[in-house]
Amino acid sequence: LIALLVIADRSEWGEDAFAAQVASRPGSPDEDEAQRAGLSQTEVYPLVMFAIGGMLLFPAAGDLLMMFIALEVLSLPLYLLTAMARRRRLLSQEAALKYFVLGAFSSAFFLMGAALLYGFSGSVRLSELAVAVPATVGMDGLLLAGSILLIVGLLFKVGAVPFHMWTPDVYQGAPTPITGFMAAGTKIAAFGALVRFVYVVVPGMGWDLEPALWGVAILTMGVGTVIALVQTDVKRMLAYSSIAHAGFVLVGVIALVEEGISAVLFYLLAYGLATVGAFAIVTLVRERDAEGTVTGEALHLSQWAGLGRRSPWLAVAMTLFLLSFAGIPLTAGFIGKFAVFSAAVAGGGTVLVVLAVLASAAAAFFYIRLVVLMFFTEPDGERTAVVRSEGLTTVAVAVCALGTVVLGVLPGPVLDFAAQATSFLP
Repeated sequence: LIALLVIADRSEWGEDAFAAQVASRPGSPDEDEAQRAGLSQTEVYPLVMFAIGGMLLFPAAGDLLMMFIALEVLSLPLYLLTAMARRRRLLSQEAALKYFVLGAFSSAFFLMGAALLYGFSGSVRLSELAVAVPATVGMDGLLLAGSILLIVGLLFKVGAVPFHMWTPDVYQGAPTPITGFMAAGTKIAAFGALVRFVYVVVPGMGWDLEPALWGVAILTMGVGTVIALVQTDVKRMLAYSSIAHAGFVLVGVIALVEEGISAVLFYLLAYGLATVGAFAIVTLVRERDAEGTVTGEALHLSQWAGLGRRSPWLAVAMTLFLLSFAGIPLTAGFIGKFAVFSAAVAGGGTVLVVLAVLASAAAAFFYIRLVVLMFFTEPDGERTAVVRSEGLTTVAVAVCALGTVVLGVLPGPVLDFAAQATSFLP
């Protein structure tokens, strides 16, 4: 709902983030005519609702076929929404094509894994599969291959390394409101499904899968952090940041203790609020051309210099979200990381937690770099402007900022509520 506020908002001159007519060729007379006529793509809203429906069903499904259907229902609308950017149309369409091709690979891995697991157990229900894991003898190869393929399909969706190739290009090319919605919603839904599968089925073969999951988590944290350090594009920096956060969440997933479930859910909520809020702010910071006309989003880091003087409240909100990403105390991100790391230690993953803390400390650099640019660097002329909107984005930023602070100061009720999720796992 918060992301939908950003999607529905328009600038002060009545322009939204989506192409006037998506079917028209970029730069063609048809596109110019559609823009002059003030057309808008109302298909955005039913597509978003279909994606939300798939996101709700994906972690709630109790059998593999329903999970696959939910995966497709959430993915197909996002492929279309990614191609609908108003500006940089070719980049947007390229991102959609990459997302579609790699998403098809993801679905194929998932479906092949489900087929092998059905061959192993004779059922697609997770509860019956969990019963078959310790009881069936002589078919361990089928079980292991099916589980690995299915987990690979889920890791594609969460953007874990080495299945992360689509993430930076899609986050950069998609309309920014869709990027925020996708970055938060898809990751939450996919991790929900991953938690359900791992905690129901995998405990019986922890010795077989744990080394692979540890390797994926370490690679995800390391690659996401290191590559984010050298990014100069704000959306790509946040994309690689999301990859690093996928690694931190995986630390809680593979803990395989009850506390890990509530920790993962809390982390995802904290991450989702900060992500939607950060991308909402990106939609308001625009660049100016040589004539002083406000155009597209200001995505180069240098263009954010001096934002604290132009719009102090917006810069303060962005700083709050960045500090939450970094895991600074009194923010939701700190509580989320503390809960996830505590669960991992309880599950015997102390070495993994040490590596995660080191990666988290290194990741703080590129968050603080943007804070320094906003507050302690002189602006480079008048290349950047903060646009006014109809107000929906401002409401979304305020709600996300409030949630980030409240969850950082009073996390207890939400953690207790998340702990009740264990009763819904079978």
